[in-house]
Amino acid sequence: METEVEEEVVEDLKVEVGRPAVVLVCGSLVYYHCAYRESSLLSLLSDVLIVLLCSLAILGMLFRQMNISVPVDPLEWQISQDTANGIVACLANTIGAAESVLRVAATGHDKRLFFKVVFILYLLSALGRSASGATVTYTGLCLFCVYIFAQSSQLINMFASGFPKRRDPTAGTQDTT
Repeated sequence: METEVEEEVVEDLKVEVGRPAVVLVCGSLVYYHCAYRESSLLSLLSDVLIVLLCSLAILGMLFRQMNISVPVDPLEWQISQDTANGIVACLANTIGAAESVLRVAATGHDKRLFFKVVFILYLLSALGRSASGATVTYTGLCLFCVYIFAQSSQLINMFASGFPKRRDPTAGTQDTT
């Protein structure tokens, strides 16, 4: 019984480590292509499509030579209307929320929000002057992968559960006056 639970935890840990690792590797390749080779994203997209096309052509010829039928026809892949609507709605909501924050900040009704927006925009401007866009994007991707790993890792949760939680000493007392 315990070995089954341990195997399940190990399997879940592999999946949880695997996703951020794949994203990090892909991000590293994009960063290398854009920052060190000083190529554009359009060049990267073209290179990726050429490699995929050549790989699929070689696999197709190999399968035909070995008389193996191709299990999946990429021409039959379709995205449902609901999925497309969900993607567009998410994008529209994100852009609308950003526009709403900027509109409220620009009216001057919320001074704290205005200064937050000005500070963040100034910080992003200074960051953009000191580092390339590819470097900033890659750093953000790395931090995002660490965040995903930390959120979903049972290993970290099991380690953190070993520490006693702090209690608020005033939480148990009541005001009787």
